[in-house]
Amino acid sequence: MPIRVYRPTSAGRRNASVNMREDVTKTTPEKSLLAPLIRKSGRNNQGKITVRGRGSGVKRMYRRIDFRRTDRLDIPGTVVGIEYDPNRSAHIALIQYADGVKRYIPAPKGLKDGDQVLASAQPIEPSPGNAMRLKDIPTGLNVHCVELTPGRGAQMCRSAGTYARLSNKEDRFATLVLPSGEIRRVLLECRATVGETGNPDHSLRSLGKAGISRKLGRRPKTRGVAMSHNAHPLGGGAGRSKGNRAPVSRSGVPSKGGGTRNRKKHSQTLIIRRRKSRRYGQLK
Repeated sequence: MPIRVYRPTSAGRRNASVNMREDVTKTTPEKSLLAPLIRKSGRNNQGKITVRGRGSGVKRMYRRIDFRRTDRLDIPGTVVGIEYDPNRSAHIALIQYADGVKRYIPAPKGLKDGDQVLASAQPIEPSPGNAMRLKDIPTGLNVHCVELTPGRGAQMCRSAGTYARLSNKEDRFATLVLPSGEIRRVLLECRATVGETGNPDHSLRSLGKAGISRKLGRRPKTRGVAMSHNAHPLGGGAGRSKGNRAPVSRSGVPSKGGGTRNRKKHSQTLIIRRRKSRRYGQLK
């Protein structure tokens, strides 16, 4: 059972659960692929807090992930082990290539120790973990780690349990159905990895208490309606007041599903259908 629910031996254990990480086979990271991770605690280059509720947490080392895989084309690689990565929701797989080079990639669902993976510029077998151009992947398959610009590296569907369905190919573009329900076109020259991202049970875990959230680097945040009128757009009023306005952040940016996308963005024309918001319905 990947998710184990704790017994309610205390208030912090009640309704708490833990991810057993049954597919993790390697516990110590590869030292040659580690890098220091400097904490910003939600501050910009001027030292001002731009993202509230960030700070503290357990120290981490960054794992260098190969999101491009373009310099390993047509070199077979063997999965050495599946590891837990504290910097992302998905697990990572340590790959040792035939020339001895080791790299990390996001671990696809179903990938095991000893499996072979390959990245190629030519059509190859569409097995989980193999990376190639969208023009070489058969339609109807699920893909992850999808590029938005050829050669830039994977930008979409990198978190745990996510994937995009390759529905069809037309002209220079492939049509992808994203997990949010958005349908968009991507250039056929962009690369993607076959399969779904692993660790799909990540979203089923319940932290159970605030102490676990603090270890993850999240600090307490005051609700906007509890602030003064000069501290937050939702603040002020006599007694408890909802403010009778749409939910926004402290700087006035719409939150909880409000649209914030720049309509003048050049890739706006590549989106066939926007995602559906739980609060505002279909976004324009």
